[in-house]
Amino acid sequence: MLVDLIQQLFNGLVIGSIYTLVALGLTIIFGILGIAHFAHGSVAMFGGYLTFFFIQQFGIGLFPAMAVAMAVGALLGVVLERVAYHPVRNAPPINAFIIALGLTLIIEKANLLVFGVDQVIIPTGFDRVFNIGGVTLPELRVYILGIAAFLVVAMTILINRTWMGMAVRAVAQNRPAAILMGINVNTVSMFVFGLSSALGVAAGVLVGALFAVAPGVSGGLVVKGFAVLILGGLGSIPGAIIGGLVLGVSEAFASAFVSSAYKDVIAFLLMIGVLLIKPEGLMRRRSNR
Repeated sequence: MLVDLIQQLFNGLVIGSIYTLVALGLTIIFGILGIAHFAHGSVAMFGGYLTFFFIQQFGIGLFPAMAVAMAVGALLGVVLERVAYHPVRNAPPINAFIIALGLTLIIEKANLLVFGVDQVIIPTGFDRVFNIGGVTLPELRVYILGIAAFLVVAMTILINRTWMGMAVRAVAQNRPAAILMGINVNTVSMFVFGLSSALGVAAGVLVGALFAVAPGVSGGLVVKGFAVLILGGLGSIPGAIIGGLVLGVSEAFASAFVSSAYKDVIAFLLMIGVLLIKPEGLMRRRSNR
């Protein structure tokens, strides 16, 4: 029984780490700019498809292909901010909401047009399976956990230890004061969208390697991301990290000990229960400041 618990804990942490990457991208955009970027899931799938294309066409490995896809994703995020969201920055929130929904459809259809309708599994070459005390650790899942952990640490250092990170936090805390201090809000907005999209692409690549990249996957991914966003606390980076892992582990335990058909239901019931007890989420937003 203990082995089964440890096994499902590991599986849940792997899935939860992907949810965390998705939620972090949504968190920094919503927490800093107040935009619900529903197209985030479609951007993630674009990154997965693009990584598969690079591997198949140029014969490069997973990590170089993923790095290039993340760079392209960051550029796409900057373009989306400039073209779609920047013009309505001072408009009522409903404007950005409608644009976000429209972008979701546009990017989703563009993925279908460019990459086709077939689902693809990103080849990795990580086929070994480790067994430690009866706990099965597939090499791919170990790498996924490591990649996600690396990206989370790198983003945390970037936000907390660099000049641009300080500018981002300043805008999040008090935009007018940040402007008076000489911070270029336009630059911060572009940086936030670029960083968010790069994290989304990374999540899409990991989903494609572990499961598959396919039409329709983006919707479920972004729903889970917003669930984590709410569960962890709106705008809280530590909350997004903890919330993603909690959601992933709860799904794994639900699949193993109840039924895979109810894993989403049980996970969201857990989220609702947490919010009933603590409406502001697991961590208040001020923990991110």
